[in-house]
Amino acid sequence: MRVVIQKVKSASVTVNENLVGKINNGLLLLVGYEHEDSENDILWITQKVMNMRIFNDHSQKMNRSLIDTDGEILLVSQFTLHASTKKGNRPSFMASAKPNEAKRLYQKTIDEFEKSLLKTIKTGEFGEMMEVSLVNDGPVTIILDSKNKE
Repeated sequence: MRVVIQKVKSASVTVNENLVGKINNGLLLLVGYEHEDSENDILWITQKVMNMRIFNDHSQKMNRSLIDTDGEILLVSQFTLHASTKKGNRPSFMASAKPNEAKRLYQKTIDEFEKSLLKTIKTGEFGEMMEVSLVNDGPVTIILDSKNKE
C-alpha cells in the first residue's frame, strides 16, 4: 500500500464537473494498493498518517499530528502509484491490485480513518476519472509505503 501525503490548506475532487469532496486544513491522501496488500497494511498506514507530526506548533515547528489539529482528510484512490517504468516508456500497472480487491481495501481504509478520527472523511469516487485540486501547505509532501515499515 502506497500513500502520497500532502498537507493542504484546501483540497477538492470533482467527477464529471460535480464536486464530490472538499476539505480545508488537513491532508490530501492519494492511495494505491498492490496485490499483496492486506488489512494489516491499512492499519499500519492509518496509524502512521494519523500520528505523523507534520503540522506546526506555536513555534512553527512540525510537532503536531492530524489528531492534534483536528484536521480533515480527503482520500483519493490512485492505482497509478504502483506504476513500473523499468521497461519502455509506457508504465505497467501489473503490481496494482485488481479493481474489486482495491475497492474493498479502499473502503476498509475509509472505515479505519473514520474510526481513528471519530468523524466522516471526504473521498473521491473509486474507479472514476477525477480532477483533484489542492493548495499545498509548506509545501509538505511525504510518501509512505507499507512494504517499507523498517
